[in-house]
Amino acid sequence: MIEKERQRLLRSAARALGLSGVILSAVCLALPGVVDPDILPSVLIVLAGQAGALVMVGRNGHVGWIVLTIVLGCGALALAQLPWGQSGSIALPTALSPLGVAGLGALGMVLSDTTPRWLIWAGGALGSSLLIAAAGPTRGLISTPAVATLAGWVITLIIGLWVTVGVQRALQRIESIGRAHHLERQASETEAQRRQGARLLHDTVLATLTLLAHSGVGVSEPALREQAAEDSRLLRQLRLGSTPMPQFSGTYSLEPVGETALGTTLESVKQRFLRMGLSVRWHGSGQVLLPSDVLDAFLLALAECLENVRRHAGVAEADVTITQTDDRLRAVVTDAGVGFDPDTVSAERLGFTESVVARLRDVGGDARVFSVPGSGTTVFLEVPR
Repeated sequence: MIEKERQRLLRSAARALGLSGVILSAVCLALPGVVDPDILPSVLIVLAGQAGALVMVGRNGHVGWIVLTIVLGCGALALAQLPWGQSGSIALPTALSPLGVAGLGALGMVLSDTTPRWLIWAGGALGSSLLIAAAGPTRGLISTPAVATLAGWVITLIIGLWVTVGVQRALQRIESIGRAHHLERQASETEAQRRQGARLLHDTVLATLTLLAHSGVGVSEPALREQAAEDSRLLRQLRLGSTPMPQFSGTYSLEPVGETALGTTLESVKQRFLRMGLSVRWHGSGQVLLPSDVLDAFLLALAECLENVRRHAGVAEADVTITQTDDRLRAVVTDAGVGFDPDTVSAERLGFTESVVARLRDVGGDARVFSVPGSGTTVFLEVPR
Protein backbone atom coordinates (compact mmCIF):
# COMPACT_ATOMS: atom_id res chain seq x y z
CA MET A 1 0.00 0.00 0.00
CA ILE A 2 2.77 2.44 0.91
CA GLU A 3 4.68 1.45 -2.25
CA LYS A 4 1.66 2.25 -4.40
CA GLU A 5 1.28 5.62 -2.71
CA ARG A 6 4.98 6.35 -3.37
CA GLN A 7 4.63 5.61 -7.07
CA ARG A 8 1.44 7.62 -7.25
CA LEU A 9 3.13 10.61 -5.61
CA LEU A 10 6.11 10.51 -7.99
CA ARG A 11 3.88 10.12 -11.05
CA SER A 12 1.74 13.08 -10.00
CA ALA A 13 4.81 15.25 -9.37
CA ALA A 14 6.35 14.28 -12.74
CA ARG A 15 3.11 15.05 -14.55
CA ALA A 16 2.71 18.47 -12.92
CA LEU A 17 6.33 19.49 -13.52
CA GLY A 18 6.39 18.10 -17.04
CA LEU A 19 3.17 19.83 -18.12
CA SER A 20 4.40 23.16 -16.75
CA GLY A 21 7.62 22.80 -18.77
CA VAL A 22 5.75 21.84 -21.96
CA ILE A 23 3.30 24.74 -21.64
CA LEU A 24 6.04 27.27 -20.89
CA SER A 25 8.13 26.05 -23.81
CA ALA A 26 5.11 26.13 -26.16
CA VAL A 27 4.41 29.74 -25.19
CA CYS A 28 8.06 30.71 -25.80
CA LEU A 29 8.21 28.92 -29.17
CA ALA A 30 5.00 30.65 -30.29
CA LEU A 31 6.65 34.05 -29.98
CA PRO A 32 7.44 35.66 -33.36
CA GLY A 33 10.85 34.94 -34.81
CA VAL A 34 11.76 32.00 -32.53
CA VAL A 35 10.69 29.15 -34.85
CA ASP A 36 9.97 29.07 -38.57
CA PRO A 37 6.24 29.88 -38.96
CA ASP A 38 5.79 26.92 -41.32
CA ILE A 39 7.18 24.49 -38.72
CA LEU A 40 5.50 25.97 -35.62
CA PRO A 41 2.13 24.16 -36.08
CA SER A 42 3.91 20.79 -36.29
CA VAL A 43 5.95 21.58 -33.17
CA LEU A 44 2.85 22.58 -31.23
CA ILE A 45 1.05 19.40 -32.29
CA VAL A 46 3.96 17.26 -31.10
CA LEU A 47 4.02 19.20 -27.82
CA ALA A 48 0.30 18.57 -27.42
CA GLY A 49 0.95 14.84 -27.91
CA GLN A 50 3.71 14.97 -25.31
CA ALA A 51 1.33 16.70 -22.89
CA GLY A 52 -1.20 13.88 -23.42
CA ALA A 53 1.50 11.27 -22.79
CA LEU A 54 2.49 13.09 -19.58
CA VAL A 55 -1.13 12.93 -18.42
CA MET A 56 -1.11 9.14 -18.96
CA VAL A 57 2.18 8.86 -17.09
CA GLY A 58 0.51 10.51 -14.11
CA ARG A 59 -2.36 7.98 -14.24
CA ASN A 60 -0.69 4.57 -14.49
CA GLY A 61 3.07 5.12 -14.99
CA HIS A 62 3.46 2.36 -17.58
CA VAL A 63 6.94 2.41 -19.10
CA GLY A 64 5.45 2.72 -22.60
CA TRP A 65 3.96 6.13 -21.81
CA ILE A 66 7.30 7.25 -20.41
CA VAL A 67 9.14 6.21 -23.58
CA LEU A 68 6.47 7.89 -25.73
CA THR A 69 6.84 11.12 -23.75
CA ILE A 70 10.63 11.10 -24.29
CA VAL A 71 10.27 10.38 -28.01
CA LEU A 72 7.71 13.14 -28.51
CA GLY A 73 9.74 15.62 -26.47
CA CYS A 74 12.91 14.89 -28.40
CA GLY A 75 10.89 15.08 -31.60
CA ALA A 76 9.65 18.55 -30.65
CA LEU A 77 13.24 19.58 -29.91
CA ALA A 78 14.34 18.36 -33.34
CA LEU A 79 11.39 19.86 -35.26
CA ALA A 80 11.91 23.27 -33.68
CA GLN A 81 15.42 23.40 -35.19
CA LEU A 82 14.35 22.72 -38.79
CA PRO A 83 15.64 23.35 -41.35
CA TRP A 84 18.88 21.76 -40.13
CA GLY A 85 22.14 23.35 -41.11
CA GLN A 86 20.82 26.90 -41.01
CA SER A 87 21.49 29.37 -38.27
CA GLY A 88 18.41 29.49 -36.06
CA SER A 89 17.12 32.18 -33.73
CA ILE A 90 19.36 33.11 -30.82
CA ALA A 91 16.34 32.77 -28.53
CA LEU A 92 15.63 29.17 -29.63
CA PRO A 93 17.86 27.45 -26.99
CA THR A 94 16.24 29.53 -24.26
CA ALA A 95 12.75 28.72 -25.55
CA LEU A 96 13.56 25.00 -25.64
CA SER A 97 15.14 24.97 -22.15
CA PRO A 98 11.80 24.57 -20.21
CA LEU A 99 10.99 21.60 -22.44
CA GLY A 100 14.32 19.93 -21.75
CA VAL A 101 14.64 20.84 -18.05
CA ALA A 102 11.03 20.24 -16.90
CA GLY A 103 9.02 18.80 -19.78
CA LEU A 104 11.46 15.89 -20.24
CA GLY A 105 13.63 16.10 -17.11
CA ALA A 106 10.60 15.57 -14.84
CA LEU A 107 10.52 11.94 -16.00
CA GLY A 108 13.62 11.28 -13.89
CA MET A 109 11.34 10.97 -10.83
CA VAL A 110 9.61 7.90 -12.30
CA LEU A 111 12.78 6.27 -13.66
CA SER A 112 14.60 5.61 -10.35
CA ASP A 113 13.24 2.12 -9.58
CA THR A 114 14.89 -0.57 -11.72
CA THR A 115 17.87 -1.01 -14.04
CA PRO A 116 15.80 -0.87 -17.29
CA ARG A 117 14.34 2.45 -16.20
CA TRP A 118 17.82 3.72 -15.42
CA LEU A 119 18.79 2.94 -19.02
CA ILE A 120 15.75 4.86 -20.28
CA TRP A 121 16.72 7.76 -18.05
CA ALA A 122 20.26 7.77 -19.44
CA GLY A 123 19.01 7.74 -23.03
CA GLY A 124 16.49 10.53 -22.40
CA ALA A 125 18.95 12.72 -20.53
CA LEU A 126 21.67 12.29 -23.15
CA GLY A 127 19.34 12.74 -26.14
CA SER A 128 17.56 15.84 -24.89
CA SER A 129 20.81 17.49 -23.74
CA LEU A 130 22.44 16.92 -27.14
CA LEU A 131 19.40 18.23 -29.03
CA ILE A 132 19.29 21.40 -26.96
CA ALA A 133 23.08 21.82 -27.29
CA ALA A 134 22.64 21.75 -31.09
CA ALA A 135 20.00 24.52 -31.08
CA GLY A 136 20.70 28.14 -31.94
CA PRO A 137 23.51 29.80 -33.84
CA THR A 138 26.06 29.08 -31.08
CA ARG A 139 25.99 25.32 -30.88
CA GLY A 140 28.02 23.63 -28.12
CA LEU A 141 27.83 20.79 -25.60
CA ILE A 142 28.81 23.12 -22.74
CA SER A 143 26.06 25.64 -23.41
CA THR A 144 23.91 26.79 -20.50
CA PRO A 145 20.63 25.31 -21.86
CA ALA A 146 22.30 21.91 -22.38
CA VAL A 147 23.82 21.89 -18.89
CA ALA A 148 20.50 23.01 -17.38
CA THR A 149 18.69 20.18 -19.18
CA LEU A 150 21.12 17.57 -17.89
CA ALA A 151 20.90 19.09 -14.40
CA GLY A 152 17.10 18.84 -14.55
CA TRP A 153 17.32 15.10 -15.31
CA VAL A 154 19.83 14.56 -12.50
CA ILE A 155 17.91 16.55 -9.91
CA THR A 156 14.62 14.79 -10.59
CA LEU A 157 16.41 11.41 -10.47
CA ILE A 158 17.87 12.32 -7.08
CA ILE A 159 14.41 13.32 -5.84
CA GLY A 160 13.00 9.98 -7.02
CA LEU A 161 15.82 8.04 -5.35
CA TRP A 162 15.46 10.00 -2.10
CA VAL A 163 11.72 9.30 -1.91
CA THR A 164 12.23 5.62 -2.82
CA VAL A 165 14.97 5.05 -0.24
CA GLY A 166 13.01 6.91 2.44
CA VAL A 167 9.90 4.84 1.81
CA GLN A 168 11.90 1.60 1.83
CA ARG A 169 13.47 2.50 5.17
CA ALA A 170 10.06 3.38 6.56
CA LEU A 171 8.71 0.03 5.35
CA GLN A 172 11.61 -1.80 7.00
CA ARG A 173 10.98 -0.01 10.28
CA ILE A 174 7.28 -0.72 10.07
CA GLU A 175 8.01 -4.40 9.41
CA SER A 176 10.42 -4.56 12.35
CA ILE A 177 7.85 -2.92 14.61
CA GLY A 178 5.22 -5.33 13.31
CA ARG A 179 7.47 -8.31 14.01
CA ALA A 180 8.22 -7.04 17.51
CA HIS A 181 4.52 -6.49 18.14
CA HIS A 182 3.75 -9.98 16.84
CA LEU A 183 6.38 -11.55 19.10
CA GLU A 184 5.15 -9.56 22.07
CA ARG A 185 1.59 -10.63 21.33
CA GLN A 186 2.64 -14.27 21.07
CA ALA A 187 4.48 -13.99 24.39
CA SER A 188 1.42 -12.38 26.00
CA GLU A 189 -0.87 -15.10 24.63
CA THR A 190 1.50 -17.80 25.87
CA GLU A 191 1.64 -16.22 29.31
CA ALA A 192 -2.14 -15.87 29.37
CA GLN A 193 -2.55 -19.53 28.40
CA ARG A 194 -0.09 -20.54 31.11
CA ARG A 195 -1.93 -18.50 33.71
CA GLN A 196 -5.27 -19.88 32.52
CA GLY A 197 -3.93 -23.42 32.78
CA ALA A 198 -2.58 -22.77 36.26
CA ARG A 199 -5.87 -21.19 37.33
CA LEU A 200 -7.84 -24.12 35.89
CA LEU A 201 -5.60 -26.58 37.73
CA HIS A 202 -5.97 -24.58 40.94
CA ASP A 203 -9.76 -24.45 40.62
CA THR A 204 -9.91 -28.16 39.80
CA VAL A 205 -7.83 -29.10 42.83
CA LEU A 206 -9.79 -26.72 45.05
CA ALA A 207 -13.12 -28.11 43.80
CA THR A 208 -11.89 -31.67 44.35
CA LEU A 209 -10.77 -30.89 47.89
CA THR A 210 -14.09 -29.18 48.56
CA LEU A 211 -16.02 -32.22 47.36
CA LEU A 212 -13.85 -34.49 49.49
CA ALA A 213 -14.37 -32.26 52.50
CA HIS A 214 -18.15 -32.45 52.00
CA SER A 215 -18.20 -36.18 51.23
CA GLY A 216 -18.99 -35.63 47.56
CA VAL A 217 -21.73 -33.05 48.21
CA GLY A 218 -20.90 -29.60 46.91
CA VAL A 219 -21.85 -26.30 48.50
CA SER A 220 -24.23 -24.03 46.60
CA GLU A 221 -23.74 -20.32 46.17
CA PRO A 222 -26.67 -19.34 48.46
CA ALA A 223 -25.20 -21.63 51.12
CA LEU A 224 -21.84 -19.91 50.86
CA ARG A 225 -23.53 -16.52 51.17
CA GLU A 226 -25.42 -17.62 54.29
CA GLN A 227 -22.27 -19.07 55.78
CA ALA A 228 -20.45 -15.80 55.10
CA ALA A 229 -23.27 -13.92 56.86
CA GLU A 230 -22.98 -16.18 59.88
CA ASP A 231 -19.21 -15.77 59.92
CA SER A 232 -19.68 -12.03 59.87
CA ARG A 233 -22.07 -12.31 62.80
CA LEU A 234 -19.54 -14.47 64.67
CA LEU A 235 -16.76 -11.93 64.12
CA ARG A 236 -19.00 -9.06 65.21
CA GLN A 237 -19.89 -10.81 68.46
CA LEU A 238 -16.25 -11.70 69.08
CA ARG A 239 -15.39 -8.01 68.77
CA LEU A 240 -18.08 -7.31 71.36
CA GLY A 241 -16.34 -9.64 73.86
CA SER A 242 -18.40 -12.85 73.58
CA THR A 243 -16.70 -16.24 73.94
CA PRO A 244 -17.68 -19.00 71.45
CA MET A 245 -18.70 -22.30 73.01
CA PRO A 246 -18.50 -25.27 70.56
CA GLN A 247 -21.59 -27.46 70.55
CA PHE A 248 -20.57 -29.85 67.77
CA SER A 249 -18.39 -29.79 64.66
CA GLY A 250 -18.79 -26.61 62.64
CA THR A 251 -21.31 -24.92 64.96
CA TYR A 252 -20.74 -22.36 67.73
CA SER A 253 -23.24 -20.79 70.05
CA LEU A 254 -22.41 -17.42 71.54
CA GLU A 255 -25.55 -17.05 73.63
CA PRO A 256 -26.16 -19.00 76.86
CA VAL A 257 -27.94 -22.18 75.77
CA GLY A 258 -30.29 -22.17 78.66
CA GLU A 259 -31.75 -18.93 77.41
CA THR A 260 -32.25 -20.16 73.83
CA ALA A 261 -35.58 -21.57 72.68
CA LEU A 262 -35.42 -25.05 71.18
CA GLY A 263 -37.32 -23.97 68.08
CA THR A 264 -34.79 -21.27 67.33
CA THR A 265 -31.90 -23.70 67.82
CA LEU A 266 -33.52 -26.34 65.58
CA GLU A 267 -33.96 -23.75 62.88
CA SER A 268 -30.21 -23.05 62.91
CA VAL A 269 -29.54 -26.80 62.58
CA LYS A 270 -31.97 -26.98 59.68
CA GLN A 271 -30.30 -24.07 57.90
CA ARG A 272 -26.86 -25.60 58.47
CA PHE A 273 -27.76 -28.86 56.78
CA LEU A 274 -29.71 -27.09 54.06
CA ARG A 275 -26.50 -25.29 53.10
CA MET A 276 -24.78 -28.67 52.81
CA GLY A 277 -27.47 -30.03 50.49
CA LEU A 278 -29.79 -31.84 52.93
CA SER A 279 -33.36 -30.58 53.12
CA VAL A 280 -34.88 -31.18 56.55
CA ARG A 281 -38.64 -31.12 57.09
CA TRP A 282 -39.65 -30.33 60.67
CA HIS A 283 -42.86 -31.51 62.29
CA GLY A 284 -44.29 -31.15 65.76
CA SER A 285 -43.46 -28.86 68.65
CA GLY A 286 -42.23 -25.34 68.10
CA GLN A 287 -40.67 -23.30 70.89
CA VAL A 288 -39.53 -25.40 73.89
CA LEU A 289 -36.96 -24.47 76.53
CA LEU A 290 -34.52 -27.09 77.84
CA PRO A 291 -31.74 -27.04 80.40
CA SER A 292 -28.42 -26.23 78.84
CA ASP A 293 -26.81 -29.66 79.37
CA VAL A 294 -29.89 -31.50 78.06
CA LEU A 295 -30.16 -29.20 75.04
CA ASP A 296 -26.46 -29.67 74.25
CA ALA A 297 -26.73 -33.45 74.29
CA PHE A 298 -29.99 -33.42 72.32
CA LEU A 299 -28.67 -31.14 69.57
CA LEU A 300 -25.43 -33.10 69.31
CA ALA A 301 -27.30 -36.36 68.81
CA LEU A 302 -29.72 -34.78 66.35
CA ALA A 303 -26.86 -33.33 64.33
CA GLU A 304 -25.17 -36.75 64.22
CA CYS A 305 -28.38 -38.31 62.87
CA LEU A 306 -28.75 -35.74 60.12
CA GLU A 307 -25.07 -36.01 59.21
CA ASN A 308 -25.48 -39.79 58.79
CA VAL A 309 -28.47 -39.21 56.51
CA ARG A 310 -26.46 -36.76 54.40
CA ARG A 311 -23.46 -39.06 54.11
CA HIS A 312 -24.87 -42.58 53.96
CA ALA A 313 -28.58 -42.60 53.15
CA GLY A 314 -28.20 -41.58 49.51
CA VAL A 315 -31.10 -39.10 49.68
CA ALA A 316 -31.31 -35.32 49.97
CA GLU A 317 -34.30 -35.14 52.32
CA ALA A 318 -34.99 -36.11 55.92
CA ASP A 319 -37.93 -35.70 58.29
CA VAL A 320 -37.62 -34.69 61.95
CA THR A 321 -40.69 -34.98 64.19
CA ILE A 322 -40.55 -33.34 67.62
CA THR A 323 -43.07 -34.42 70.27
CA GLN A 324 -43.21 -33.67 73.97
CA THR A 325 -44.92 -34.75 77.11
CA ASP A 326 -44.85 -33.28 80.56
CA ASP A 327 -41.48 -34.82 81.35
CA ARG A 328 -39.97 -36.06 78.08
CA LEU A 329 -38.96 -34.61 74.68
CA ARG A 330 -38.73 -37.01 71.77
CA ALA A 331 -37.35 -36.59 68.25
CA VAL A 332 -37.81 -39.06 65.41
CA VAL A 333 -35.42 -38.71 62.45
CA THR A 334 -36.52 -40.65 59.35
CA ASP A 335 -35.27 -40.93 55.81
CA ALA A 336 -36.20 -42.96 52.72
CA GLY A 337 -32.62 -43.93 51.94
CA VAL A 338 -30.86 -47.22 51.31
CA GLY A 339 -31.17 -48.44 54.89
CA PHE A 340 -29.18 -51.28 56.46
CA ASP A 341 -29.53 -54.35 58.66
CA PRO A 342 -28.87 -53.37 62.30
CA ASP A 343 -28.07 -56.98 63.20
CA THR A 344 -25.02 -56.93 60.91
CA VAL A 345 -23.62 -53.70 62.36
CA SER A 346 -21.92 -53.49 65.73
CA ALA A 347 -23.50 -51.27 68.35
CA GLU A 348 -20.70 -48.73 68.30
CA ARG A 349 -21.18 -48.24 64.52
CA LEU A 350 -24.91 -47.59 64.45
CA GLY A 351 -24.38 -44.00 63.45
CA PHE A 352 -23.40 -42.47 66.81
CA THR A 353 -20.02 -42.02 68.35
CA GLU A 354 -19.60 -43.40 71.86
CA SER A 355 -19.16 -39.92 73.30
CA VAL A 356 -22.47 -38.75 71.82
CA VAL A 357 -24.39 -41.73 73.17
CA ALA A 358 -22.71 -41.45 76.56
CA ARG A 359 -23.50 -37.76 76.79
CA LEU A 360 -27.11 -38.37 75.82
CA ARG A 361 -27.50 -41.04 78.48
CA ASP A 362 -25.74 -38.89 81.09
CA VAL A 363 -28.63 -36.43 80.97
CA GLY A 364 -31.19 -39.24 81.20
CA GLY A 365 -31.86 -39.64 77.50
CA ASP A 366 -31.64 -42.54 75.09
CA ALA A 367 -31.22 -43.32 71.37
CA ARG A 368 -32.53 -46.22 69.29
CA VAL A 369 -32.03 -47.04 65.61
CA PHE A 370 -34.47 -48.92 63.34
CA SER A 371 -33.64 -49.71 59.72
CA VAL A 372 -34.48 -52.14 56.92
CA PRO A 373 -32.33 -52.47 53.76
CA GLY A 374 -34.00 -50.54 50.97
CA SER A 375 -36.64 -48.99 53.25
CA GLY A 376 -34.74 -46.19 54.96
CA THR A 377 -33.74 -45.57 58.56
CA THR A 378 -35.51 -44.26 61.66
CA VAL A 379 -33.68 -42.94 64.73
CA PHE A 380 -35.54 -42.36 67.99
CA LEU A 381 -34.08 -39.76 70.38
CA GLU A 382 -35.42 -39.04 73.86
CA VAL A 383 -34.34 -36.59 76.58
CA PRO A 384 -35.98 -35.40 79.80
CA ARG A 385 -37.50 -31.93 79.99
